[in-house]
Amino acid sequence: MIRQAVIVAGGLGSRFGDRTKLMPKGFIEIDGVPMVERSVQKLIAAGIEEIIIGTGHCSGYYDELAEKYHIIKTVRNDNYMNTSSMGTLEVCVPYIKGDFLLLESDLVYDSVGLKVLQNEQRPNVILASGKSNSHDEVYLAADDDGILYEVSKNKEIIPNPSGELVGITRISKSCLDKMMAYYKSDKSLIKLDYESALKQVSISGEPVFVHKVEYYAWTEIDDESMLDRALNQIYPRIKENEELQNIRREVLLNPGPATTTDSVKYAQVQSDICPRELEFGGLMEWCAEKLTSFAASTDEYTTVMFGCSGTGADEAMVCSVVPEDGRLLVIDNGSYGNRLAKIAKVHKLNFDVFESSTYEPIDLKALEKVLSSKKYTHLAAVYHETTTGLLNPIGEICTMAHSFGMTTIVDAVSAYCGIPMDLKTLGIDFMASTSNKNIQGMAGVGFVICNKKALEATKDIPIRNYYLNLWDQYQYFQKTKQTRFTPPVQTFYALRQAIIETEVETVEKRAERYTACWNILVDTVKKLGLKMLVKEENQSHLITAILEPDVPDYSFEGLHDFAKEYAFTIYPGKLGNINTFRIANIGDIQPEEMQCFCGKLTEYMKSIGL
Repeated sequence: MIRQAVIVAGGLGSRFGDRTKLMPKGFIEIDGVPMVERSVQKLIAAGIEEIIIGTGHCSGYYDELAEKYHIIKTVRNDNYMNTSSMGTLEVCVPYIKGDFLLLESDLVYDSVGLKVLQNEQRPNVILASGKSNSHDEVYLAADDDGILYEVSKNKEIIPNPSGELVGITRISKSCLDKMMAYYKSDKSLIKLDYESALKQVSISGEPVFVHKVEYYAWTEIDDESMLDRALNQIYPRIKENEELQNIRREVLLNPGPATTTDSVKYAQVQSDICPRELEFGGLMEWCAEKLTSFAASTDEYTTVMFGCSGTGADEAMVCSVVPEDGRLLVIDNGSYGNRLAKIAKVHKLNFDVFESSTYEPIDLKALEKVLSSKKYTHLAAVYHETTTGLLNPIGEICTMAHSFGMTTIVDAVSAYCGIPMDLKTLGIDFMASTSNKNIQGMAGVGFVICNKKALEATKDIPIRNYYLNLWDQYQYFQKTKQTRFTPPVQTFYALRQAIIETEVETVEKRAERYTACWNILVDTVKKLGLKMLVKEENQSHLITAILEPDVPDYSFEGLHDFAKEYAFTIYPGKLGNINTFRIANIGDIQPEEMQCFCGKLTEYMKSIGL
């Protein structure tokens, strides 16, 4: 698996004249987006975890781009005026950890090229195309086995080229080391370009293969005529090719599984792998560390993962954490608090239930009175009640529980990664969530983020659930980097992509986007004269329960089917005694899509006489 990409972007772009005097060439826009930024977006969608950009001329532009995309690291080649692409690559070398993709900054290309190189078994591969007619071709010569042996712009040197250099290459760490050794071997090579170094390495025993895609859509842009060609000939082809791969958009306004990006969907399409291989163990370990880092310090907390839903993660917490001589208090103020109590009952735990309103805030004084009895060793609560959108004051609740010496167990299935949180500050010892809510992955991975000391304290508790035992799963994973039982392989690949995209957006910005969508919805609800079940100040901004209108022609089925005609899926209420429907704004939902839905909601309500 390729985790890193390097973009060499140190050049002056002098062939553009005044256009690039005060701006890097990579920031010339195609369809409103700088070339290099579009390349960054494609690399992220292809599952690249870190992008290193070697800069030089007007490097501040790239530093600003790195602030926008947090997975970018910029490294400046201070000698960019006297060196070429190898000089810029050299300054990036200390940050390259393994196999990587090397790209030029002035490319416009079909993203399928990235997939071609990622799917290659061979470690060192140059992407090549057929005849481009760009008038600035770099020709490649390969032997009968496809191994590179010559690179030149001179057609006389390579009269029958094997292909033309695109500017996207897959390079192994060992190949990179040899490229650098050659570059440093002679001071006269200071102006060496990377493709010439690759040729030298290839003919010296580290084979570099040429993978030719005859009709590949791409171009580099070095001057005004090439820009004109890109805008009028190449980019339209690329845009059409890529749009053909788009998956039909269905906007899920239900509380989960959530709407996902196409890149998360496509991440599941991988070559088959035995999950016991070290490579897949490394992928799961990376996922666990990243999941922890979104909500806690990896020094103090750890994530234990299972192939299950969020309810499975809840059950793993409840049945693994409360000892035989312990006593659990469950806060029930909605369907999911009630579910925690049902899990406790199934496992025959010693427990009581603190009942509270499903749509009004918890009475903290009444709760404190119950906790002060000191009968309880553990407290279980829901961070955000998916039933209604009620946000519980979990920090106050857990801090109070800690003051009485209790261990805290929290269902944050529909809160995690939708609300910025720090588990230590909140006083949460165990927190459950899932891959298919605000992390925006696919359903199938449930996980519990655990305080390491609190988890260690559970090791002697008799196992109540063979599959969903936290300590056994944790201990086995620490020793082997494997789960005890077969994990959902493709779902983990999707989760990895979802994590990358969460890192890029950040939890804080995601919460802002969710709130923007919620504001649009609330504004529409008020304009229509509809009522919300939970007061605005107590809502999560993630899910909104709306009281059904008292209009004879209204039916949830009618509203659902009308919305579905326009690719919006909505969800009924879950309270037996109060008629509501729920609108969630979690997942890959953009404000303009919520605006569109609200237009349809308005249209439907007016059609029934509201």
